[in-house]
Amino acid sequence: MLVLGSSSPRRLEILKQVGMRPDEVIAPNVDESIQKNEKPEKYVKRIALEKNLSIDRSKQDYILSADTIVVLGTKVLGKPVNIDQAKNHIERLSGRRHRVFSTVVVSHMGITRFKTVSTIVKFKQVSHEELNFYLSYDDWKGKAGGYAIQGLAARFVKQINGSYSNVMGLPVLETVNLLSGLGYKVF
Repeated sequence: MLVLGSSSPRRLEILKQVGMRPDEVIAPNVDESIQKNEKPEKYVKRIALEKNLSIDRSKQDYILSADTIVVLGTKVLGKPVNIDQAKNHIERLSGRRHRVFSTVVVSHMGITRFKTVSTIVKFKQVSHEELNFYLSYDDWKGKAGGYAIQGLAARFVKQINGSYSNVMGLPVLETVNLLSGLGYKVF
């Protein structure tokens, strides 16, 4: 059985788009607070691993979990808690490059494997009118960095270097490779 340990509807959607349908979806219960002096790459890996470990299933199951973060410099721009924070995130990203990190974790039969993927995204300079239009929709809610590349914020993306699906929340190539490497039939 394939178990997706995620509360993200986007991860489930991405898996379905590439022909993979989890048998079960379980929302992990993990404290996603950043620890003092924790580097972004270490943070995303720790959270993805904790999500995987929090899913109590049979060892025969394939447990898939992931975490995605947006990083500007060394600062993690989390999911905005309100429209003001979303506005701040987009203003900070405007006209700049940032990184999106995802760690994917797969466990099966007591073996756990993971892969961290980094993608560079460059936003165009976002005008006040564009920002207000964007914020008038709820597309920023529940999204790392306050945006979804496949949503309204696609109009802000000037350049991407790396995995598009990573920015969406689940790097497909690496996910398929991890699953097949542990014996899951991906076809």
